[in-house]
Amino acid sequence: MFDPSQYFTIPFDAWINDFVRGFLVPNFRPFFRALQVPVNQVLMALDSFLAFIPMLVLTAVFALLAWRIVGKTMAIVTIVGFLFVDLIGLWPETMTTLAMILTSVIFCTVIGVPVGILVARSDMMWKIVRPILDVMQTVPSFVYLVPIVMLFGVGMAPGIIATIIFALPPIIRMTNLGIRNVRTDLIEASEAFGATYSQTLFEVQLPLAMRTIMAGLNQTLMLAMSMVVIAALIGAGGLGQVVNTGLGRLDVGGATAGGVGIVVLAIVLDRITQGLVEPSDPNRMTFRQALGTLFSGQKKAAE
Repeated sequence: MFDPSQYFTIPFDAWINDFVRGFLVPNFRPFFRALQVPVNQVLMALDSFLAFIPMLVLTAVFALLAWRIVGKTMAIVTIVGFLFVDLIGLWPETMTTLAMILTSVIFCTVIGVPVGILVARSDMMWKIVRPILDVMQTVPSFVYLVPIVMLFGVGMAPGIIATIIFALPPIIRMTNLGIRNVRTDLIEASEAFGATYSQTLFEVQLPLAMRTIMAGLNQTLMLAMSMVVIAALIGAGGLGQVVNTGLGRLDVGGATAGGVGIVVLAIVLDRITQGLVEPSDPNRMTFRQALGTLFSGQKKAAE
C-alpha cells in the first residue's frame, strides 16, 4: 500500500534506449565516427613513435627527466621500474598504454584549459558548466562504456574518447580555480598600465595560476591512467588488455604482471608531473619559473 512503484513506474531506461537507438545512432553515427579521426591520428602517431624508440633510449630519457625534475632517487626508480617491465615482456603494451594516456591528456588539455578560462571569466557559464562536471565526475566509469560503444563502436579510439570524457573535469575545475584566485590588485595594475585582455590573461593570470593548472593536469593524468585500464573492456589494448585477459582466464600471474606495469608507469608519470608543480629540490625551477625565464630570454633577444 505504501510503495508507489506498485501502482506507477517511470520507464526511464526505455526512454534512454529509444533516444539513443532511435535518434542518436541513426542520425549522428557518422558525426561521432568523424570525431574519432583526430583522436586516432594522434594516438597512432604517438604509438608508432614510442614503439620506434629503443627501450634503453626511452628509459634514459625518462630517467633524465625524473632526475632533473624530481631527484636522483626517482631516476633510479624509473630505471629499475622500466627495466623490470621490459624483462617481464610487457614493454610494447606499456608503450601503447603510455600513448593512450598522452593522447587523452593532450585532448583534455586542449579542451579543458580554454573551457576553464571561459568559466573563470563568466559566473553564468560556471553555473551552467559546474553541474555538468558534477555529473561527469559522479557517474561510474563503467557507465561511460555503453553509450561510447553504441555511438563510436569498439577499439582504441572509442576507449580514448571515453577516457577524455572521464578525465576532463579536474583540469577545467583547477584552471577555473587558479584564474579566479589571482589577486585582483595584480589584474587591476596590469590593466592600469594599458595591458589588453589577452596580455593580462597570458602574462599575469595564467603564469600565476600555473601551479593550480598543473595540479589539475596531474589529476587528469591519473584519472586517464585508471580509465585507460577500464577501456580495455571495449578493445582499447595496452596493459589494461593484459589485466583483462588475465582476469578472464583466471591467470593470476598475467593479471598481476599487467598491474605491476600500470603501477610503475603511474608512479613515474605522477612524480614527474608533481615535480613540475613543486620540485623537491629548492634549487630547481618550477614549471612557472621555467616559462618565465624562457619568455624573458626571448624578450631580451628581441630587444
